[in-house]
Amino acid sequence: MAVAVGVVDYSYAQGRPNIVLIISDDHAYKAIGVYGNPLGRTPNIDRIAREGVLFTHAYVNNSLCGPSRAAILTGKYSHKNGFTDNEHSRFDGSQESFIKELQKNGYLTAWIGKWHLETKPRGFDFWEILPGQGNYFNPDFILMDSSKKRVDGYASNVIEDVAEQWLDSRDTSRPFCLVVGHKATHRTWMPDTCDLGKYDKVTFPLPHDFYDDYEGRKAAQVQDMTIARTMLMGYDLKMFDTQDAEDKDGSFARMNPAQRARYAAYYQPVQADLAARHLSGHTLTEWKYQHFMRDYMSTALSLDRNIGRMLDYLDRHHLTRNTIVIYLSDQGFYLGEHGWFDKRWIYEESFRTPMVMRYPGVVKPNTRDDRLVMNVDIGPTLLNAAHVAIPADMQGQSFLPLLKDGRRKGRKAIYYHYYENGEHSVSPHFGVRTKRYVLVRFYQKVNAWELYDLARDPNEIHNLYGKTGFERTEARLRKVLVHLLHQYDDQDALKIVNQEP
Repeated sequence: MAVAVGVVDYSYAQGRPNIVLIISDDHAYKAIGVYGNPLGRTPNIDRIAREGVLFTHAYVNNSLCGPSRAAILTGKYSHKNGFTDNEHSRFDGSQESFIKELQKNGYLTAWIGKWHLETKPRGFDFWEILPGQGNYFNPDFILMDSSKKRVDGYASNVIEDVAEQWLDSRDTSRPFCLVVGHKATHRTWMPDTCDLGKYDKVTFPLPHDFYDDYEGRKAAQVQDMTIARTMLMGYDLKMFDTQDAEDKDGSFARMNPAQRARYAAYYQPVQADLAARHLSGHTLTEWKYQHFMRDYMSTALSLDRNIGRMLDYLDRHHLTRNTIVIYLSDQGFYLGEHGWFDKRWIYEESFRTPMVMRYPGVVKPNTRDDRLVMNVDIGPTLLNAAHVAIPADMQGQSFLPLLKDGRRKGRKAIYYHYYENGEHSVSPHFGVRTKRYVLVRFYQKVNAWELYDLARDPNEIHNLYGKTGFERTEARLRKVLVHLLHQYDDQDALKIVNQEP
């Protein structure tokens, strides 16, 4: 049921679900217990999946923080919503969003935490956001009157505190949509002080392609995102050369004495042990990997704990039965696969994102859904659930019908386009993924095509483009790609493809 602008009818509000959308940053699906990692201590994310649905093939339009959030808000690809990269884009808040549609139709709306869209949020009754990437300790917040405040504490805890305060103060006669934007698990992976050392007794197995040589993949050969070369001993791993260097680091400089003392008590013995070993070459690279993983996974502990706090809040206030809860990361992340950290690529580890959803009375517990869904689908899905008309310019599609009818096929293919031509030297590229194949076109920094057979090569090591015997597959996938370029009206990408022989 859609209500016209200016004619809001609250009489049926309690018949529509509340919504809690939790968005983390750089949380790899391979780091989560319910996705099969026995080392992933994520009982609360796992709980959402157990009480609802686990999406095993959820993907993003553009594997970067800002572009993914813009796509979630607008239900549109980057070339349509205007936020293509983190370096130059500013979000145009005048355009339609699922939040604005919910607000027009009686919902209370709020965004709390990481925003990273460079302009002020619009369409929200309340917002309190981190500036830029935000900070893990004693984070600053931008308030609705444009002032700033600094809050003592750890970001994941503080963001949840503010979210619960807003829930406590809301008009309970109206349904609500609350977006909680977490900073974790973004670089530089700083755990809460209570989580330091929680993975010290774990030795993480090296991914089998950790020492990938990138043969046959021109774009991978020129990237700059390896743990060996790019991960910094000080900034990333807290192994500073001098005390002065640590003091000047922005993350440490804002800590209070108690926080600094806890960090010093943990990291100084680690650094002393490292110095005594005199590591180099592969041995040093593998040490960096283990230390990175311990920091990363420990940072995820507080994230999951605060997701649990939100679930407990809904339980205590008798909101669970009438509240949709969705958890996802704004994109995937590399945990040593191909020797990398970070994201950006169309390859599986960064393209695919964890996503779980609980919708009591609609989604059966312990549901596993293997169909292709995307972040641009979230807005249409939530509008569908709220009985609000989906704007015609939204390019995503509601996956609610899929959840209600397991026999529906869903998408046969999904489209991806990454634009940023700067950090980590990842070439801009676009491509298509079906259940079995990935076809990708790199341009600007590198001009090349790649083709992967996921059934035989799930780690995307062997580029089959131009190989004898794959001509028909290439031609078929090009047709699928061109069809999606027309469907989503990506004229720039279409121009590149049409220039090909």
